[in-house]
Amino acid sequence: MELSKKLGAEFFGTFWLVLGGTGTAVLAGSGVGTLGISLAFGLTVLTMVYAVGNISGGHFNPAVSFGLWAGGRFPGKDLVPYVIVQVVGAIAASAVLYFIASGVAGWELKTGSLASNGYGEHSPGDYSYMAGLVTEIVMTFMFLFIILGATSKKAPKGFAGLAIGLGLTLIHLISIPITNTSVNPARSTGPALFEGGIALSQLWFFWVMPIIGAMLAGFVFKWFDGPKDAE
Repeated sequence: MELSKKLGAEFFGTFWLVLGGTGTAVLAGSGVGTLGISLAFGLTVLTMVYAVGNISGGHFNPAVSFGLWAGGRFPGKDLVPYVIVQVVGAIAASAVLYFIASGVAGWELKTGSLASNGYGEHSPGDYSYMAGLVTEIVMTFMFLFIILGATSKKAPKGFAGLAIGLGLTLIHLISIPITNTSVNPARSTGPALFEGGIALSQLWFFWVMPIIGAMLAGFVFKWFDGPKDAE
């Protein structure tokens, strides 16, 4: 498959994840609550894995790309292009959400208005830096562990998208009160760039911690399963 087609798939997949997930939080969060928001994130990934996963592998997340590379499933030469288009897709989604959300009287762009991630005073439940650190590393580790297992050649065919989508839903149910759930640096970047302030100053955290968790999962799963599924 041509790299340009893979990158296009990653753009649209990440765009849909961020628009569907953060869009639900911003536009419908008061109605659907944490469960609805969690399902929205899971459904965006599930739908796009089946839509374009056969083209790009269905990463839609820089941490996933790093984790798959660490696990021997993804070539390092494609890592930077994948990450770039994922971030661009997330920013595009946040731009669309901004224009939609600003169409109602009284809405204003401020901290948290586009569902940014945070810890400490920017945590939805006022959880500490260390609580956020452990949450993002562990949750991203488990997300990658699910992805690596569900996409293994040994796994039942055709069910990877379901396992991954449900896994992401569960991760959001656990961690929305703590960091508003990142486990995806691109998802964090889009809202933070628009909101600015503390969301932007804490953005580094939501790059470093998810990538650490993802790469740890890649190395651990490689030890379990070996790099036999490498491309």
